[in-house]
Amino acid sequence: MTLTATASTSAPAPARQRRRWAGVLIGVLFVLLAVASLFIGASDVSPVALFTGGPDSTASFLLLVSRVPRTIAVILVGASLGIAGLIMQMLVRNRFVEPSTTGVSEFATLGMLVTTVFWPGLAVVGKMGVAAVFGLAGTWVFLRIVRAIPVRQLVLVPLVGIMLGGVVASVTTFFAYRLDLLQSLGQWAQGSFATVMQGRYEILWIAAAMVVVAWIAADRFSVIGLGEEFATNLGLNYRRVVAIGMVIIAMITAAVLVTAGMIPFLGLVVPNIVSLIIGDNVRRSIPWVAGLGAVFVLGCDILARVVRFPYEIPLSVIVGMVGAVLFLWLLLRKGSRAH
Repeated sequence: MTLTATASTSAPAPARQRRRWAGVLIGVLFVLLAVASLFIGASDVSPVALFTGGPDSTASFLLLVSRVPRTIAVILVGASLGIAGLIMQMLVRNRFVEPSTTGVSEFATLGMLVTTVFWPGLAVVGKMGVAAVFGLAGTWVFLRIVRAIPVRQLVLVPLVGIMLGGVVASVTTFFAYRLDLLQSLGQWAQGSFATVMQGRYEILWIAAAMVVVAWIAADRFSVIGLGEEFATNLGLNYRRVVAIGMVIIAMITAAVLVTAGMIPFLGLVVPNIVSLIIGDNVRRSIPWVAGLGAVFVLGCDILARVVRFPYEIPLSVIVGMVGAVLFLWLLLRKGSRAH
């Protein structure tokens, strides 16, 4: 069954032209920022050093072991987190939610703390699995709370998620303090790609696989975004689609947390910006969200590396500042139009 939400296929020519130019701009920025990411850093990995040093030089080694894996990780994180935010917004039917504003990231962090305490020698895949289970539980708890809210006001839903995340984060911080694990907790809370290198980012391909799953089920997510009754009347298994969305969100959140830490606001602002450009059709939005998410994180990661060059500040600081400004702009701009 193919169910596609009505999109603006008959949009006026100026609107189509604006979208075309926006797509071209995102593509050009993606290429330029990805190339720049390969050559920016404390060590000299410039094209001149690569050409003069040859394939066995230190520059070539750093390019293959550090810069290329880091750039791939940044792209995968930006694309997958943007998709996770898009799916979360469809499940909740609210444009101002994402994993970091619904408690999902905090639940996943609690799962990481549990693995550190009880299974310190667990492999990275195992840690991601435990974090995903906790993230899945956090998504379920948030959805249950939202369903119990009698009036689904614009700001009330994300506010409930922020409060839930605050409670879980407080519990996590308390136990981390008692167990002398605050340093590890701070490392997960401050997203950064400084430690990403070959052999330490491959788990993110699981997040990329979840993006593919989201694209396959995109039409169904578009339908459930119209409400449970509407989806059920069309013959869609609402609970099954919600379960698939919850798994996608939990797996992406856990993979990103294990690899790079918590990155706020990305899954909130990117889908909203794409919605302003092309509308709410999930299938059409996924490539745009993935591309713009990758561009957004690439730009913020480069900025984090050059602000205090040769030192590097946490990526979450840059993303949080830019994301907060964009969040306020979206909140004030959309007003009562958000659902």
